[in-house]
Amino acid sequence: MEHNSSDDEEDHHHLIPQNETRNHHREDRPTSTTTSPRSAFQIENILHRVQHRWKISFNNRYVIVAVSITLLIGLLFLLTDPRELFSANLSSFKLDPLSNRVKESELRALYLLRQQHFSLLSLWNGTLVNPSLNQSIEDVKSAVSKQISLNKEIQELLLSPHRTGNYSGGVEADSTIYSYDRCRKVDQKLSDRKTIEWKPRSDKFLFAICLSGQMSNHLICLEKHMFFAALLDRVLVIPSSKFDYQYDKVIDLEKINTCLGRNVVVSFDQFKENAKKNHPRIDRFICYFSLPQLCYVDEEHIKKLKGLGISIDVKLEAPWSEDIKKPSKRTVEEVQRSFKSDDDVIAIGDVFYADMEQDWVMQPGGPINHKCKTLVEPSKLILLTSQRFIQTFLGKSFIALHFRRHGFLKFCNAKSPSCFYPIPQAAECIARIVERSNGAVVYLSTDAAESETSLLQSLVVVDGKIVPLVKRPQRNAAEKWDALLYRHGIEDDSQVDAMLDKTICAMSSVFIGASGSTFTEDILRLRKDWGTSSMCDEYLCRGEEPNFIAEDE
Repeated sequence: MEHNSSDDEEDHHHLIPQNETRNHHREDRPTSTTTSPRSAFQIENILHRVQHRWKISFNNRYVIVAVSITLLIGLLFLLTDPRELFSANLSSFKLDPLSNRVKESELRALYLLRQQHFSLLSLWNGTLVNPSLNQSIEDVKSAVSKQISLNKEIQELLLSPHRTGNYSGGVEADSTIYSYDRCRKVDQKLSDRKTIEWKPRSDKFLFAICLSGQMSNHLICLEKHMFFAALLDRVLVIPSSKFDYQYDKVIDLEKINTCLGRNVVVSFDQFKENAKKNHPRIDRFICYFSLPQLCYVDEEHIKKLKGLGISIDVKLEAPWSEDIKKPSKRTVEEVQRSFKSDDDVIAIGDVFYADMEQDWVMQPGGPINHKCKTLVEPSKLILLTSQRFIQTFLGKSFIALHFRRHGFLKFCNAKSPSCFYPIPQAAECIARIVERSNGAVVYLSTDAAESETSLLQSLVVVDGKIVPLVKRPQRNAAEKWDALLYRHGIEDDSQVDAMLDKTICAMSSVFIGASGSTFTEDILRLRKDWGTSSMCDEYLCRGEEPNFIAEDE
């Protein structure tokens, strides 16, 4: 086996100094007188005897100590239970995990008890001491329910360190008795619906005219036209996308026929194809509103209709004097009497503002008898995309907020009271609903600027934690929730995006709407029809006025 030269050198490096030091000490030692061999032998003999005696003495002491310890242990065994002795000794030498867990649970329980103290004090001040706050019975029930749940949590904390594998618990036994869901679903009482049958004559048509506002207004108008068509026994003609919105991109038109079990609506192209023999035309144009303008239709819209190949050789007429700003309440009988006609094709416009049998119109599912939850709902593609988004980002229990801002400042300030709230005030209102509903995230449907939404996000805080406000992100190829829209070429369409927002909001556990917005109203309609309405649904800052309002121009 070969030696490693570097190892040898290292050994030499360490050993040489020691030798040098030893030699140096020898050389520096003072010279002593020379001793005879006999004296040296005597010294060594004396040293040897001293060491031998010390060794015997040491061994005797060791034996004495060992015997003493043995006798002491024996005495302890005679006087004490060995199990108690060893358990006491072991406990002093090791940490007790149970003791640590108990201490942690007690500290957490004390913190929760302090929270409960403040909450109960707030409830006391808000109901008994200060009745002027007008807290509803629902608020009181919700607060009491939360305190019962908190008390259960405290009990669980205090019991948890003492539990074993066979422990079956006892706290849960009474939890269901006191459970109270403040934001439970609204009972729509579908058995009390008042409806009519829609059985149109196949040769009689009603041409829907919807012109006021944006898509949400037009959808509400279209629903009312269905009611008119059912009352007048007519097939409803959906307007062309060249004259109105492209409805078949956002709602399922064919499903309407499926829900009724018969053909009650036709597209404009279908109507035009069927009317080829007699040339497509409007035989009578009846206006629901006469003021400020007949039918809410101007010459530009008439030109668009004629440009579609529709003959309009009749004048606009109104069966009554009706002002859009002050609509009168009308009955079914009045509508049937005033709009009845033997003509094949009649047009009625615009009925968005019509106040006719509102208790029928606002029912879950609407005023028409059908076998579906609702007649006007998002298309299948939008429904599936919404569900995929919820599964990806939100989960089952989430809050949806329609936060309308663009163009809303002037609109709201013209109303009394105003519905445009400063961001900090809006954040407080949102936080209260989040706390009440125990929602984890808030889906934000908004047209607000980034500066406003960023501030809002930073201010929505519950229990010291910021509540995430989730918006639909920009297109990302790695995300597949919106793949259906791209596959069918309807991505980046403003109306599809709006309906997607509307659908996600309609599927939320709790919805916060914008007062005065038809976008919000259509969401509330869907929630009512789908059975997703919650006891906690409300307009933003309901019952409050903005804490600051700008002057008029």
